[in-house]
Amino acid sequence: MKEILIIEDDLEIIKLLEIHLTDLIYNTSKATDGAEGLKMALEKDYDLILLDLTLPTMDGVEICKRLRSTKQTPVIMLTAKSEEIDRVLGLEIGADDYITKPFSIRELLARIKAVLRRTNKIIDSKEESSAMAFEGLRIDVDKRKVLLRDNKIELSPKEFELLVLMAANPGRNYSRTELLNIIWGYNFDGYEHTVNSHINRLRAKIESDMANPTYILTTWGVGYKFNEDIAV
Repeated sequence: MKEILIIEDDLEIIKLLEIHLTDLIYNTSKATDGAEGLKMALEKDYDLILLDLTLPTMDGVEICKRLRSTKQTPVIMLTAKSEEIDRVLGLEIGADDYITKPFSIRELLARIKAVLRRTNKIIDSKEESSAMAFEGLRIDVDKRKVLLRDNKIELSPKEFELLVLMAANPGRNYSRTELLNIIWGYNFDGYEHTVNSHINRLRAKIESDMANPTYILTTWGVGYKFNEDIAV
């Protein structure tokens, strides 16, 4: 049974979410302030976190940042703000999706199902083996673990999904729009720069020379591909 953590200070929204999520046979836990929510998120492995942007003691942006330094738990941000900058900020810090208040409960439930499906879709459909090995780089798909010259590398969920997708298909060119649609889903049309940001962060973690990358190559005028010449 899926475990979902709700970090939200509006008790009416919490109650509404608990009723509908329980009907879908999800287990729910809740926190009404940011510090408590972060503590719960770090202490237990949840399948999904619903994270309000504005919270007492610590806001959702800071929670997501801290969570992403150690955890890959999928996050859907709930925000009363609808400006583009808030949506972009949520995606840039590692949120998997966002929805603005007031929201339709039917739409939110659809988003939850979509994020949970996408979490395993790429791995399940692209890789029969649980591990991939390249020069200096090993990806354990089942354990969601990446080793660079035997040192564990911490990746966000989107960074990991990007790496697995491209590493499972070395030499295949992906446009930014294509990566956006595969990894983030149809909701993010127009946010191709988000792909660039995630690729840059991924490169910073696995490449010894950002100007001359070994693993993730830029195909000018197209997008990106994984180097097909370094398989072990």
